[in-house]
Amino acid sequence: MLYKQLGEKAMAQVDDEQLSWQANADSNSIATIVKHLWGNMLSRWTNFLTTDGEKPWRQRDAEFENDVLNRDVMMKQWEEGWQCLFNALDSMTDADLEKIVYIRNEGHTVVEAINRQIAHYSYHVGQIVYISKLRSKEDWNSLSIPRNKSAEYNAGKFSKEKEVRNFTGEWVDKK
Repeated sequence: MLYKQLGEKAMAQVDDEQLSWQANADSNSIATIVKHLWGNMLSRWTNFLTTDGEKPWRQRDAEFENDVLNRDVMMKQWEEGWQCLFNALDSMTDADLEKIVYIRNEGHTVVEAINRQIAHYSYHVGQIVYISKLRSKEDWNSLSIPRNKSAEYNAGKFSKEKEVRNFTGEWVDKK
């Protein structure tokens, strides 16, 4: 998924010590945001179609403790959370999309639940990107179109054939 790749590219641009940096006591570090995403993804996507998305084993409040001080541990959580999401999406059929699933006992169609979660993840990936950009060194590599490069970027894109990505961000087809 593009959000996964965006977060990874941002986190790669900060030193290990910056992963646990907090602006103040009420803000979250990159590592804490990853830990929260991990907990949320495991809860929401484990047995997605058959159990409530807020699992009794989830320890949401603990997700906001800034105690992941190791990039390897953080990236393991990052991968495990995203893989849980991708496995759930891979297992679904078109017929599943109109089913009702529950999150904290509130019913959602599968499409609504997916949209809810993707919006939540993009919100937090945006935070990761913003913190990474603030805490990186002066040599930040843009994750989108660099300033004053829109015309050049668009010229390159429109000079190619149309392409389609799947939900993991891989190119699957040219139209």
